[in-house]
Amino acid sequence: MIDEVSFRVQAGNGGKGSVHFRREKYAPRGGPDGGDGGDGGSVYFVSDPNLTTLRFFSGKDRFAAEHGRRGGMARKHGENGEDIELRVPVGTVVEVVSGKDERKGALFADLDARDMRVCVARGGHGGRGNWYFRSPTNTTPRTAEPGTPGEARWLRLSLKVLAQVGLVGLPNAGKSTLLSILTAAKPAIAAYPFTTVSPNLGVLTEYSASLVIADIPGLIEGASRGKGL
Repeated sequence: MIDEVSFRVQAGNGGKGSVHFRREKYAPRGGPDGGDGGDGGSVYFVSDPNLTTLRFFSGKDRFAAEHGRRGGMARKHGENGEDIELRVPVGTVVEVVSGKDERKGALFADLDARDMRVCVARGGHGGRGNWYFRSPTNTTPRTAEPGTPGEARWLRLSLKVLAQVGLVGLPNAGKSTLLSILTAAKPAIAAYPFTTVSPNLGVLTEYSASLVIADIPGLIEGASRGKGL
């Protein structure tokens, strides 16, 4: 079960402003009309109650949104870069880390409810075109701004796994064996009682659906007070 991943997110840079002058039949030396660049796309996480693991992110190192487009003539605004939405399970904790192998970071977000939408990297702003820089003393500005860079950061995602099914029964009833048959989990299995002293989790995948199953330690009278553990 994939319950911890690290990767880099990169928002799009803002597009460049345009340096352009009107060229028309009756105005061969028209004024500036360079448009602004488009904003860069942002990266969002959205909590999806239909997901149970972070398997989609396994083996991936980077997710990037589109850059904003350059401004055009006639004060045409450049197109904004497209945002990307990455869907994660409910219970995903997001931390900012310094690199892929960093084990602990600063808490960024806790997507603990369904349909939460969190921006994890915001796109840069588009640069202003030369139309913006016209003035009575500078009627032909040849200046335009570059776009600002989009945010980029390394993130570590961990999942507070919530089981949909619990296997409950007496010690040595075969709960761990059943879990190992239904899923890829490999819990300790032995002929003595209380082999399982803490819950084991496994994921049952059937077609495109998945189900988290928890193998609960064997229950006896007094288990709620810690007896048997």
